[in-house]
Amino acid sequence: MSQELRLIRRITLKLIPFLILLYLIAYVDRSAVGFAKLHMGADVGIGDAAYGLGAGLFFIGYFLFEIPSNLMLDRFGARRWFARIMLTWGAITIGMAFVQGPQSFYVMRFLLGAAEAGFFPGVLYYITQWYPVRHRGKILGLFILSQPIAMMITGPVSGGLLGMDGILGLHGWQWLFIVIGTPALLLTWPVLRFLPDGPKQVKWMSEDEKNWLTAELSKDLQAYGQTRHGNPLHALKDKRVLLLALFYLPVTLSIYGLGLWLPTLIKQFGGSDLVTGFVSAVPYIFGIIGLLIIPRSSDRLNDRYGHLAVLYVLGAIGLFLSAWLSVPVLQMAALSLAAFALFSCTAVFWTLPGRFFAGASAAAGIALINSVGNLGGYIGPFVIGALKEYTGNLASGLYFLSGVMVFGLLLTGVVYRVLERKHVLPTDQFAASARGATRT
Repeated sequence: MSQELRLIRRITLKLIPFLILLYLIAYVDRSAVGFAKLHMGADVGIGDAAYGLGAGLFFIGYFLFEIPSNLMLDRFGARRWFARIMLTWGAITIGMAFVQGPQSFYVMRFLLGAAEAGFFPGVLYYITQWYPVRHRGKILGLFILSQPIAMMITGPVSGGLLGMDGILGLHGWQWLFIVIGTPALLLTWPVLRFLPDGPKQVKWMSEDEKNWLTAELSKDLQAYGQTRHGNPLHALKDKRVLLLALFYLPVTLSIYGLGLWLPTLIKQFGGSDLVTGFVSAVPYIFGIIGLLIIPRSSDRLNDRYGHLAVLYVLGAIGLFLSAWLSVPVLQMAALSLAAFALFSCTAVFWTLPGRFFAGASAAAGIALINSVGNLGGYIGPFVIGALKEYTGNLASGLYFLSGVMVFGLLLTGVVYRVLERKHVLPTDQFAASARGATRT
């Protein structure tokens, strides 16, 4: 193994497992509401449309506070800022146990989004400070493993906690919020104690290794024409940022639209809350498989857009079939295909912004891309809830998500032509395939 790979492996072992744990907790906190909805709606008077609106308001809070949060991260450092985020989101998640109706549900979901804002894009920005571009696909795939792992954990744990109904006078859904919010509070101190702000602060890298990493990141700056705006907020007006934000929207809309309604869909198959929890974990196993395979393939072939195009097609097919089919086993197979595509798509997509921006501009740009994309987290659950209330079933919402993925496929070609015209690499398989098709 080369010295480069040994260093990359050491960085990965030191940072990525801890970051996976932190984001896993965040994802459980935001996603458990899908299971709480199975009972809290009847207890506090929240219907399908109100749930869809409240579930989505998380992302409005995230959208409004994400860019300021990422700029604060660049100013105060990852260690302190991530600890602040965890402390507030843990407290608010516990507070969700005491909502009294739709209005308080709306307020708490909005506050949870505002509290957590900046964590995911903050980690993405943090990774750009540790890894050269050529290694980021695999690393992002590993980090984003926390999403499907969290959903796998959320199902069985939520199903079990819902069974605590009546203990100490609390409903099962109240215990769910209390239990899942506590780990974020407990991990605040370890974040402050163990997470380094950047490569310069660590003792487990030699000066030669730090200098090599700095040089490699500088090479990326030149090779990809990365931009460092004098005022990082100028990145928010950059057409590349805006186009990438639009490109990311179909992915988040589909992931959250599906994820927040999946327990309701699985519940229609029949079975207890615990069975629903375990069955809901199945698609996310395939999401994990995708994240272990597709980003590595993307790195190896230096091909982002070709992989994204294929993943959008698979996602559209999986979502369409999950609505069209009526046999539960076949529906689960279709949902598993959709999860495979959606989570893989997320990892491959996030290799793109770091190719064009560096420094505080990257922090601002990544935050805007993720915040606009997270509007899909508002649109998806809300539209599916409205369609379900209007049609009486979830199939119409799944057809809507399938159409969204087709839109993402069309955007793939547009983004490639606009962003890569000046930076096409010789090994870009998307371009090679296009040239081959033209010759044919």
